[in-house]
Amino acid sequence: MKELGIKSKLEGLDALGIHTSEQVNWNLSPANLIEKSLDKKEGILTDTGALMCDTGKFTGRAPNDKYIVRDSTTENHVWWKEFNNPISPEVFKSLKAKLIEFISDKELFVKDVFACASNDFKLSARIVNTEAYHNLFVHNMFIRPEKEELENFIPQWTVINAPAFEANPETDGVRSKNFAIINFSEKCIIIGGTGYTGEIKKGIFTVLNFILPVDHKVLSMHCSANEGPDGQTALFFGLSGTGKTTLSTDPNRKLIGDDEHGWSKNQIFNFEGGCYAKVINLSEKGEADIFNAIKFGAVLENTRFIPETRTIDFANDSVTENTRVSYPIHYIKNVKEVSTGVSPSHIFFLTSDAQGVLPPISKLTADQAMFHFLSGYTAKVAGTEEGVKEPKAVFSSCFGAPFLPLHPGKYASLLGDKLRNSNVNVWLVNTGWIGGPVGVGSRMRLAHTRSIITAALNGQLSQVEYTPHPVFGVMVPISCPGVPVFVLNPKDNWTDKNGYDIAANKLAEQFIKNFEKFKDVADQSILAGAPKPLELAS
Repeated sequence: MKELGIKSKLEGLDALGIHTSEQVNWNLSPANLIEKSLDKKEGILTDTGALMCDTGKFTGRAPNDKYIVRDSTTENHVWWKEFNNPISPEVFKSLKAKLIEFISDKELFVKDVFACASNDFKLSARIVNTEAYHNLFVHNMFIRPEKEELENFIPQWTVINAPAFEANPETDGVRSKNFAIINFSEKCIIIGGTGYTGEIKKGIFTVLNFILPVDHKVLSMHCSANEGPDGQTALFFGLSGTGKTTLSTDPNRKLIGDDEHGWSKNQIFNFEGGCYAKVINLSEKGEADIFNAIKFGAVLENTRFIPETRTIDFANDSVTENTRVSYPIHYIKNVKEVSTGVSPSHIFFLTSDAQGVLPPISKLTADQAMFHFLSGYTAKVAGTEEGVKEPKAVFSSCFGAPFLPLHPGKYASLLGDKLRNSNVNVWLVNTGWIGGPVGVGSRMRLAHTRSIITAALNGQLSQVEYTPHPVFGVMVPISCPGVPVFVLNPKDNWTDKNGYDIAANKLAEQFIKNFEKFKDVADQSILAGAPKPLELAS
């Protein structure tokens, strides 16, 4: 067995039970990993120097094939519903042994990395990959240790990832050939049958979503964060497609992180050392920072070239609409050197409302904020997911249900404590449609959304008048610098005013129905934050 790269002096793969006859590549540089990937024909270089790869059958996460080992560590903490599928320690042990046997004759790539920019909560992890470009993804997305830290690195957690290894559902105790299993007692994650790199980072995110609230009473969050010139911090919560990465990447504010953060007593801290951005329809004019980060060292997933060139065709969705790029956070021009900040002054809940009902921006009370946090609303539109033919409301608790091992009420309780003990402003921002639903209205202009958020951050929206929304009860500004007045009131943009009221009632009823599952954890004040449908003439 040959070994290349900087290997920790403390504990190698033998400690994991991995004994391979092939080469083990320890902590290779991006250039070396790119050379390896090209040699193995895993990808191809674009004209920007970025590495373009395909993830195979899976171009997104498979939340229904994510498991948590059910044992004494997790039994009384994990919310065994929705995406938290239980699996026995015996099944995990058997499948892990088969996975290790499978990789024993493979060339391996190992990265020692950290998660959490806060020294108080830093987690060390050893990631073992069979694919070079997956190891480059790990290098990009996690916090990279210094050389002296590598020499004395001791991993708290281990991830073993082999896309080519498939389980047998008939004998291995899992639902499908692909799987991602977390064992909190062994502090190990095993992933097989899928080449989608996001499973690696979301595995560690799920781990932190357990450890931080349970062990430290720290709120873990699926959100991006940035910092203004005045040192004030803003958080952006939102599901895929709502603009979380785009809106937090602001040339006038320093990026803290684009996806996953913790909120301790008085600090916001990034979990990651990189960004994982969607690139469908990306343009330099619209999102210059992300566009310019696609260079040597970045990894593109499932994109295609303009014919007879090596130029990326960002409009091409022939493989998936979920085309992505990963890159180290310092590839962004205006990034904070240490990915931490003070407790936030502003929180934005981003939603892409395909019904065109919600205002472009509205201010929430603390109780309304709790209601909308637990709801986690956005919408899917036709073409984004197989089988979706018309706009479909989606509710994902805390804007990240697939990654929450605990009951959503646990995270909401922590957020409530934060809101009650701070002067943070909470805003609901609709980045979706105005003037009607998809097919009738139009998509909210990014320039208007940026102006709205800038006005909120600069305090300009604290100097205008507000009016309550007749159904959702949120406070809607009647003016905003840089935005036409008619844009702010959604009903004003509808030709059919009665149609708007009907659509608003329908969406409100969907919110209320979804929230029934939280009646046992929500007090009356939070329930009062729910929308109230209008009585319409029949």
